[in-house]
Amino acid sequence: MKHQDSGRWSPYLAGALSGVVLVLSVWITGKYFGASTTFARTAGAVERLIAPERVKNMAYFAKYAAPVDWQSLFWVGLMVGSFLAALTSSSFTRQMVPDMWSRRFSADPVRRGMAAFFGGLIALFGARMADGCPSGHGLSGLAQMAVSGYVALICFFIGGIIAARLIYGGGRQ
Repeated sequence: MKHQDSGRWSPYLAGALSGVVLVLSVWITGKYFGASTTFARTAGAVERLIAPERVKNMAYFAKYAAPVDWQSLFWVGLMVGSFLAALTSSSFTRQMVPDMWSRRFSADPVRRGMAAFFGGLIALFGARMADGCPSGHGLSGLAQMAVSGYVALICFFIGGIIAARLIYGGGRQ
């Protein structure tokens, strides 16, 4: 299960296990991978506590009526699984700001937190516009052998490479 050299999980094994989970997800729930809808559901649930009458009249939130569903549990499973993988591979660290970010921008955790928050907002906005996140479009699209899944995944990688090179200059900091 682990690389013999570093104690870290093999990316090939992790990828294969992700494929098994995807197949089981479709087989058991009839649903493909996805996580971005969980954030819309959570926002709707919070607003439902504050202004329930308003939420009833909003078609967007009415579409996502259940505050907790399989995607919410999937999201929790991702966090718990990531934590357990980091613990079992002895790679868990407490670090507020990654070294590469500190070298490029600053070691200020508030600045890093603000950048992560606004970057997350942009990514979530894009995911909602696209009616799904990269895991939903990419991984699930590949599992269905959909051309759109291949195009989406290729575009995600190209966009990520370009953004990383623009932000970090190819890692030469």
